[in-house]
Amino acid sequence: MAGDMVENLRCVVERITYQNETNGYAIIKCCAKGFNDLVTVVGNMPKPHVGAVLNLGGKWIVDTKYGRQFAVESYEETLPATVFGIEKYLGSGLVKGIGPKFANKIVRVFGDKTLEVIETAPDELLKVPGIGKQRVERLKKSWAEQKEIKNIMLFLQSHDVSTSHATKIYKTYGNDSIAVVQENPYRMADDIWGIGFRTADTIAAKMGFGPDRYERLRSGLMYTLNSLADEGHCYSTENVLITKAAEILQITEIEKLKNALEQMKTERDVITENIQESTESAIYLPAFFYAETGTVRRISEICTSISSLRVDDKIVEKVVNSTSISYDEVQIQAIRTAVSSKMFVLTGGPGTGKTTTTMGIINAFHSAGANILLAAPTGRAAKRMTETTGMESKTIHRLLEFKPPEGCQRNADNPLEGDVLIVDECSMIDIILMYT
Repeated sequence: MAGDMVENLRCVVERITYQNETNGYAIIKCCAKGFNDLVTVVGNMPKPHVGAVLNLGGKWIVDTKYGRQFAVESYEETLPATVFGIEKYLGSGLVKGIGPKFANKIVRVFGDKTLEVIETAPDELLKVPGIGKQRVERLKKSWAEQKEIKNIMLFLQSHDVSTSHATKIYKTYGNDSIAVVQENPYRMADDIWGIGFRTADTIAAKMGFGPDRYERLRSGLMYTLNSLADEGHCYSTENVLITKAAEILQITEIEKLKNALEQMKTERDVITENIQESTESAIYLPAFFYAETGTVRRISEICTSISSLRVDDKIVEKVVNSTSISYDEVQIQAIRTAVSSKMFVLTGGPGTGKTTTTMGIINAFHSAGANILLAAPTGRAAKRMTETTGMESKTIHRLLEFKPPEGCQRNADNPLEGDVLIVDECSMIDIILMYT
């Protein structure tokens, strides 16, 4: 059970059990005053090192498998004070080229002044036997990087940025993090997965960004278009977009919002297109515009291409008459239309015979010697399709061999190998996936 109050824990890192380089999530074992056993600490922590002295804020939780753990909410690293702590800290892999052996040699020469020497007069390390100029240069570089990380984390946490978000920000912008966030915190909403407009807006407000700054208006308009996309809209009209964005941004000066939108059009942050038989324009986020127009173009190309696959009426009659299933006229016509079309949509309410008709279509294509691929948007739908047809059905992502972050391995340059593609539950597919 987790407590509601945030508690503080000062500890020394003994070992790192797990560390995810991508998102900064780590599991570490620490020595802490008042605890006989090592304490397990979990959460987002940027590059923790053995020997590091940490000031942590967080809550105690009990994991059903791993027991009592301290879940980190805020993180601050301080330098160790004892000679033993300094040696362990330095030999932990923090500084490239300095392992436990060299750490011991350095501490023997400089004692408790070691960190001060590294910080203010690193060339003094040349006095240590076996340490040459190249190793000292590496140490200077590593030390500067670690210092920069600490400065960035302190800056972000001083603006109430969570450790989780601060780690993502550092992973994205590196040593430029402070400069980027100070110049335009709304960039984070564009660049970092998991930091949306709301989070960026909270950070920006704490940094003193005005409510009608262009950066805020632009980000709010983008957020509004994305919110509309979540409701199923590929585009918005200007009136709807301005009205909804003004509500979200809580601003009354509509003219400033309209001016921001005009600038976004000029900079191609959004794409506009005339709507037929209307005085209004459609305003798209570029990804949805290219996905929608690209889908239309590909469907047109597929429908006008010539197929080498032929399924005549005799095959359909044979399929219909050779099973115990009784097809009605609408279903037979659906099978005929499907096997003679380059693209076919089968729709109908529950219990109208869609599954039976689909089996008829599959059997007709099989009889013509076609190689058939089956897919569905979700794992559950794919499993149901496999059970119904007795054939392997994959999720669309698996069929297209999707691998983040590269994307789909199956594409225009490496197309699917098959004659017929049947996709179930198409109403669940969004326009981006449809284009893919």
